[in-house]
Amino acid sequence: MANSFFPSVQSYYEGTRWDYRWVWGVRNTYAIHFGYYDEHATHHRAAVANMNKVMADLVAIQSGEKVLDAGCGVGGSSIWLAQNRNCTAVGITPIESQVKDALRNARKQRVATQTSFLLADYCKTPFEDGSFDVVWALESVCHADRKLDFYQEAARLLRPGGRLVMADTFRNKRPYSEEDEFQLRRWLNSWAIPDLDSPSEHAAHAQKVGLVDFTFRDITQHTMRSILNIKEHGYKWLPMALSLNKLGIVSDVQISNVWGSIHQYHALEKKLWNYGLLSARKPV
Repeated sequence: MANSFFPSVQSYYEGTRWDYRWVWGVRNTYAIHFGYYDEHATHHRAAVANMNKVMADLVAIQSGEKVLDAGCGVGGSSIWLAQNRNCTAVGITPIESQVKDALRNARKQRVATQTSFLLADYCKTPFEDGSFDVVWALESVCHADRKLDFYQEAARLLRPGGRLVMADTFRNKRPYSEEDEFQLRRWLNSWAIPDLDSPSEHAAHAQKVGLVDFTFRDITQHTMRSILNIKEHGYKWLPMALSLNKLGIVSDVQISNVWGSIHQYHALEKKLWNYGLLSARKPV
C-alpha cells in the first residue's frame, strides 16, 4: 500500500521505528512525543500520558465527541481519548507501519471499536466537511511543508463550534541570522521537519481560515525533562551508532536521528525554538 505524500517523513519514521520503540519506550507508552512534566507526572510514562490530558482539558473534550488525531503515530493519543474521554477517535498518518502498530495497540487496549486508523495526508483528507468535533495534532504539524495547508483542512473538517488543539515545536521568530538559521536547520533536517512557523505565524494561519479564539502558551519548561533525556540519549548512543554505521548495521537515517537529538538541544540553548500548546475554534 504505497503512498506518495510526505516521502521524507515516511523515510524518517520507517527508518527509526525500532529506535523509538526501544530507546524512547514506545512499545510500552505508544507515545513518540515529548512528555508534560508537573507535580502529577514526574517520570516519562506518566508525562507522555499527561500531555494528552493537558491537550484534552484545554479544549474541554467531552464524552461522545469525534476527534481526528492528525498525525497519530502508533495510536497513543487516540487510545487515551477513547479510554479517558469516551471519544470516538480517527487516527491518520502517512506511515504504513504506524497504521499497523496503532491498530494492534488499540486491540490490545480493548478500544478497537472506538478507534480507527488509516493512511492519509492531514492536509488533504478523505473526510467530508464538518466531520469532527475536534482536530488534534500532537507533534505532527511541524512536518507539513506549509502549515497553512493543515489549517485550511482542519477548518474544513471541523463542525461549527469545533476546536483545534495542537502541541508542537515553534520557532521563536523569523527571520534569524544566517548562523542561527543554520543551527536550527541542523536539527530540523535530521528529523524530517521542513521548517517551523512562529506562534504569530500560526495565529495568522488560524485567522486566515476563519478560526477564532486563538490561544498560545509556551510550555517548554514542562517538556525540559524530555528535551534533556533526548539529548542524553543522543550523546550516549552516538559513538556506538557511528561504529555500527560503518559496519552497515545502523542506517544513515538512524545516525541523522541521533545527531538531531543533540542539535535540538543546542538550538534551544540559543533560544531558537520553544515547545508550545495552542488552540482555536470554528465559529458557530
